[in-house]
Amino acid sequence: MNNTKTASLEELRAMKERGEIASPAKATEAPELPDDFWETAQVELPKTKKAVSMRVDPDILEFFKSQGGGHLTKMHSVLRAYVDAHKKLSAE
Repeated sequence: MNNTKTASLEELRAMKERGEIASPAKATEAPELPDDFWETAQVELPKTKKAVSMRVDPDILEFFKSQGGGHLTKMHSVLRAYVDAHKKLSAE
């Protein structure tokens, strides 16, 4: 059963006037920046990544693939967390 309703532009305008349909949500404006923002702003360039070829056990690969899309990104996140934790420990 098709519940699609059609209306002409004039009918839509009349419905809007009567308050039967809402206007689209307005985009929120960005907050005002302080006058000196650009004097102290620093540009951060994205880190470039290195392509590598790595062999992993099949069960490890299947585990990450079973988590859904982006399995390589998730593997990278685990490696990042490991490195950051070790850096933090060695700094103490």
